[in-house]
Amino acid sequence: MNIEPVAYFRSPLPEKFGIPRQSGVAASLRGKVVLEPAFRGTEALRGLEGFDYAWPIWGFSLNASAAEGKTTVRPPRLGGNIRVGVFASRSPFRPNPLGLSCVRIEGISADGISVSGADLADGTPIYDIKPYLPYADAHADARAGYTDHIVFPSLEVELPAQLAEALGEDAQGLRELLAADPRPAYQDDPERVYALSFKGRTIRFLVKDDTVIVL
Repeated sequence: MNIEPVAYFRSPLPEKFGIPRQSGVAASLRGKVVLEPAFRGTEALRGLEGFDYAWPIWGFSLNASAAEGKTTVRPPRLGGNIRVGVFASRSPFRPNPLGLSCVRIEGISADGISVSGADLADGTPIYDIKPYLPYADAHADARAGYTDHIVFPSLEVELPAQLAEALGEDAQGLRELLAADPRPAYQDDPERVYALSFKGRTIRFLVKDDTVIVL
């Protein structure tokens, strides 16, 4: 089967570092699904305005390779040292490098869909889009395997006022990204300075105790 992108994603995040580990982690992070010319100005999105969320199906375009026959992976949230089956994870290293994300629909135009809460890098190819159906897609009492026992951090963020003002409505998305701690789970050096690309800026920060300090 040969599949071609129906759209590409526009995001303030051009690199892998800093991308939320799951959709919805940075709920205010804004982006846009930009349709390919063949689908613009058509009726491809007709009716989608009645839905609050959608499922883009997309490709892990920043990965150097797929899983290359490996059947296990090491999820970062387990410290990077414990292996689980590739089909029991959402690792980007898969037999077929496809991703699935739930995003909130903020607006619809002739050329695409404005969304929030995505975990996609800028330029990510999107192969299909499906509406989110609460009665079929939401199971509040479902178990979540090994993630049921993981406490996800929520850090305080010190963002310079000048930077927040310059970013405008995107400042909250950056705060949420940093609050979720984008560092690898095995790194905890309070003196190490990290660099994250965001909307054409290089955001340098360090983490001391439970606070992200943007330098």
